[in-house]
Amino acid sequence: MLTFADTDFSQLNSTLEKLKPSKIFILVDENTHEYCLPTLLGNMETTVPYEILEIEPGEEMKTLNTAAQLWEVLAEFEADRNAVLINLGGGVITDLGGFIASTYKRGIRFINIPTTLLGMCDASIGGKTGIDHGFIKNIIGTFAEPELTLIFPDFLRTLPFEQLRSGFAEMLKHGLIADKQHWEHLITLPELKAEQLYPYIRRSCEIKLDVVKADFHEKNIRKTLNFGHTIGHAVESLFLETGKPILHGEAVALGMICETRLSLLQGLISEEDGEAIIRNICKFFPQISLENISHEQLLTLMKSDKKNSHGQTNFSLVTAPGTCSYNVSVKEDNICNALHYYQNLS
Repeated sequence: MLTFADTDFSQLNSTLEKLKPSKIFILVDENTHEYCLPTLLGNMETTVPYEILEIEPGEEMKTLNTAAQLWEVLAEFEADRNAVLINLGGGVITDLGGFIASTYKRGIRFINIPTTLLGMCDASIGGKTGIDHGFIKNIIGTFAEPELTLIFPDFLRTLPFEQLRSGFAEMLKHGLIADKQHWEHLITLPELKAEQLYPYIRRSCEIKLDVVKADFHEKNIRKTLNFGHTIGHAVESLFLETGKPILHGEAVALGMICETRLSLLQGLISEEDGEAIIRNICKFFPQISLENISHEQLLTLMKSDKKNSHGQTNFSLVTAPGTCSYNVSVKEDNICNALHYYQNLS
């Protein structure tokens, strides 16, 4: 269930009352511990004992090692199958926390309270959990639905601009794959501020929910949500491996530019639409240097993408603002052409 908590946390409290947990565990990172946990605890009305589980922030923490440590902590605190895990944080926390909950004792219940724009519009919705392994994004994970996803937009006021912009990339993607009007509203925003984005968060959430409801296990149309992610995840993984990680939304913006170029090369989109999409993404996201990254490295990582089958590299590609095709097989020459195009953008 997805709920917007504009003023209070009554839905959280009623959910906890209904679940009757034996114990509550709250997963945070150092940032959400400082900026968001006081708000949660000040609004959480329960007599159930709780424990705070804190990790360092960043994609680097989304690993098997972190998962093992958290499983051990849950076991040490004698968490049983009636325990509830509340994930208070951005995409890393909801991805990791959902994975921890869905695998500990074959599954305990969990609640997502996203604190970033990326978490609110994308990562916390849809029942995907996951961790990285060998610097490959989300290669290990489960499908598991939270008992509740609670959106509290005021948490966005705690975000630095770069994190806000990172989540905005996923909002742009939602418009491009499913709602032309949403895309057009977003690209006309005069600046990226939390208050400017509030009116459009709900629509992004609705788009993702509609796609997920139609195809929960990603057999067909849910693959469109991966637009920008085949190349984007490969770039993100390589930067993570070098110890200089970039934000997920920055990688997705890069991926959407490259994959729109791919759509042009494949003859799936008009030149006018393709160039307009690229121009508008570039308006919000500065170019990322790929100077020290080879096409061969990226192609190798793309072959590990979960959408691939039978040795084919498959993409989800926009065909016009608001529409998207999936399972599009693309030749390596065109992928290299798209990467070269991005590297030479002015």
